[in-house]
Amino acid sequence: MDKFDVIVIGGGPGGYLAAERAGHAGLKTMVIEKEHFGGVCLNEGCVPSKTFLYSAKVLDYAKHSADYGVDVKVGKGVDQAFVVERKNGVVKTLVSGVKGQLKKAKVTMVEAEAKIIGKGEGGYIVEAKGEQYLAERLIIATGSMPVVPPIPGLKENIATGYVMTNKEILDLKVIPDTLAIIGGGVIGLEMASYFSSVGSKVVVVEMMNKIAGPTDAEISGILQKSLEKKGVDFRLGAKVTAVEPDGVVYEKDGKTEKVKADKVLVSIGRRAVTQGFGLENIGVNLDRGAVVTDDRMQTNVANVYAVGDVNGKIMLAHTAYREAEVAVNNICGKYDRMRYNVIPSVVYTTPEIGSVGETEESAKAKGLAVKTLKLSLMYSGRYVAENTDLSGICKLVINTKTNTLIGAHIVGSYASEYIVAVSALVDLETDIEVIKKLVFPHPTVCEIIRETIWSE
Repeated sequence: MDKFDVIVIGGGPGGYLAAERAGHAGLKTMVIEKEHFGGVCLNEGCVPSKTFLYSAKVLDYAKHSADYGVDVKVGKGVDQAFVVERKNGVVKTLVSGVKGQLKKAKVTMVEAEAKIIGKGEGGYIVEAKGEQYLAERLIIATGSMPVVPPIPGLKENIATGYVMTNKEILDLKVIPDTLAIIGGGVIGLEMASYFSSVGSKVVVVEMMNKIAGPTDAEISGILQKSLEKKGVDFRLGAKVTAVEPDGVVYEKDGKTEKVKADKVLVSIGRRAVTQGFGLENIGVNLDRGAVVTDDRMQTNVANVYAVGDVNGKIMLAHTAYREAEVAVNNICGKYDRMRYNVIPSVVYTTPEIGSVGETEESAKAKGLAVKTLKLSLMYSGRYVAENTDLSGICKLVINTKTNTLIGAHIVGSYASEYIVAVSALVDLETDIEVIKKLVFPHPTVCEIIRETIWSE
């Protein structure tokens, strides 16, 4: 039986990066992936959806080119089959890159289902492809899957192909005339942004009274208005009660209504994958279906770690990357821990949302003394030069007791690219007077951070 220092189960962002870091650290490492290296993010989520959204952005630029003094004639709009083909090419290139990096780190890759048999002498026994391997340490990185609630008709219509999850919609080669989206979270909003740009009539049915989940209410409100201008119809405070072969039935304000649609996307969240590969054989604790970990990514079982969506903390690929590094550092005897309060989040719609840290509401709920500074992105020269929709804003949340930045929330172009700078300022607990002395290149949209700080 071959013995490894580390066996990683799952080859998504958390899994492949954990394996790569462990390999580079000199640990004999194996990673086992049952489907596609790169996981949901690379094959069915983050990256494929961004190829769609970039095509939509190019189309939007062309449609509104006259606003910038450029005469571009838009023909048939978007070639959806080509968009899907291009997406597949991007995925293929990046998956090859992941495998190349793992090979460079001398990681053994196995494409098969893994099964934890139990604990043996000197480690944990893992089976794959009929072979058994011994691992001194395990890293669980099995990811998540879409939530499919017990709504009458939902499973049946998924089976027929009428209802899609995030996986199927990214292989859709024909633009539907009408698209109903169940759920106004990140996936639902990004697909609403794309399909409304390329010609679908989109209706989003959301049970909450706001979109974008825990995002700052004012920020999500601005995004909602921008998407409504593009033709997206939002039905908020609406509970879906049934899915029929021609549409979605929901209740709102005590009344039953129906949205008829050619296709339906269900995107109401994801749940950790913790069944079917033997966690119960070694006694790993679960809470509401997710693996319980501490801030070092350690489970209740010695030398067993869990990273990424499987621990249910913050289901974002970049969270998984950092968790992977924390787990491997601790395995190697280097103390490291996760700081979830500084994980940035992004909604890649047009306009984009970038957020990190506390909102004004969450800070006050925790009893923190805060003030909020808010400024229109019209104070950024580049933003005004490049946009006709000038509704973007920047909100900064400041702890008045420590005079440090503890949250930032931005809606507007490039928000995804510079939210990392604000995350660093929050993470480092930077004094506001220090931030005032930072030099931002001009003209850039990120200058809005400095302008907002000085807006008092």
